[in-house]
Amino acid sequence: GAPAFGVFHQAEECSVKTGGMTLRDYFAAKALQAMLAASTRQQSDEHMFARDAYKVADAMLRERAK
Repeated sequence: GAPAFGVFHQAEECSVKTGGMTLRDYFAAKALQAMLAASTRQQSDEHMFARDAYKVADAMLRERAK
């Protein structure tokens, strides 16, 4: 996917966009933030949260593509 937060460099007649996280990563980070805030678990499985955050991000990207 395309970067969510790229950096633009302007040099004379061209501009180049570099770096930045992907839109998938951005969506996953937002989903992860919400999941952790809503969690009532004292001990959590961080791998489960990360996996589920990317599942949500992938679903968001599929909906966005419609």
